[in-house]
Amino acid sequence: MSTGNIRIGIVAGEASGDILGASLMFGLRQQYPNAEFIGVGGKQMQEQGLNSLFPMETLSVMGFIDVLKQLPGLLRARRLVIKTMLAQKPDVFVGIDAPDFNLPIENKLKKQGIPTVHYVSPSVWAWRPKRIFGIAKATNMVLGILPFEAEFYAKYNVPFTYVGHPLADSFPADSPKEEAQKKLKLPFEKRYVGLLPGSRGSEVGYLSAPFIEAAAILQEKNPDLQFLIPFVNDKRKEQFLNALEASGHKLNLHIFAGQSHDVIAASDATILASGTVALEAMLIKRPMVVCYRFGWLNFQIVKRFVRLRYFSLPNLLQASALGVALFADNASGKQRAEENVLVKELLQDEVSGVEIAAAIEPLLTSDNTALYARYHELHEQLKQNAGMLSADAVLAVALKSK
Repeated sequence: MSTGNIRIGIVAGEASGDILGASLMFGLRQQYPNAEFIGVGGKQMQEQGLNSLFPMETLSVMGFIDVLKQLPGLLRARRLVIKTMLAQKPDVFVGIDAPDFNLPIENKLKKQGIPTVHYVSPSVWAWRPKRIFGIAKATNMVLGILPFEAEFYAKYNVPFTYVGHPLADSFPADSPKEEAQKKLKLPFEKRYVGLLPGSRGSEVGYLSAPFIEAAAILQEKNPDLQFLIPFVNDKRKEQFLNALEASGHKLNLHIFAGQSHDVIAASDATILASGTVALEAMLIKRPMVVCYRFGWLNFQIVKRFVRLRYFSLPNLLQASALGVALFADNASGKQRAEENVLVKELLQDEVSGVEIAAAIEPLLTSDNTALYARYHELHEQLKQNAGMLSADAVLAVALKSK
């Protein structure tokens, strides 16, 4: 522990980054109890001592078209961050994910003599690999949460540290269903399906209708089946309930404010938006169907660049551990991909009520023992004490420049 002080610039753009940022800040405080933090973050980072320059939700935009719509506000936000950092001159700046927002900031600050760290590697190993050269110019260090990324960065001699994921450190090996159901005041004798359509407005907009339709199909076959849904805020709740009213369906629905981890743990199976929540479901050890759906134009753009066979973190981790190629280069590649999946993925037009219901139904009746065992193995792989490892790496960059 140091009796000195250190000033950290830090910016996260969404809920997953808020988790990583809070863990990093906690780790930094173990060594520098009086550390100062300036930048942008959500509730968890603010609880660790950050006064956010503006609401983190300002940066929570997904897809090319949505970014273009919000571009003037995003550019103003970026200018404010750069101006603040140049005035405050932190010992190091950490951009957490949100590469299109954070990397230009890092590039600008590094040129002005402020060392920079990017936390969560952009998916350069998946598409637009030449971005690695821009990353090298903008950062002094990249912190990665996926073990297979280290090999890619080594190939280009870009400083990289694998730190695992703080969620793997915080979740226990097992999350008993009954304990979560008791916490949520749910009857033990019922069967539950968790619905988690995302934290962004665009995600909830695209996924609410098919999630509702899938739940209605499942409920018609099993009238006693119950559905659990957590909301990150009242806006997302209103958005989903409006979609439910428009559908005309009546669901056995239990609504919660937050408590997504408890909802997953209380569920027999889950229907999820793609993202960190899929990792959370894996760490809690629950079967899942992962859905990724966005606007038609966004999809047309993305599919021309991305060659990944998988888009969910559990399947990427599984493929990497098995030595399965992450990229599809021919028709037979798709078949090989299906043979090695850990969780069912539905993409774009596949995301329909019928498809989701058909995918989730077997998970409610199958013996998932082998699945749970694999979840445990991948959990251990990610369990690296991320908060302390990331703090050590950030401090090494900061102190090297002094």
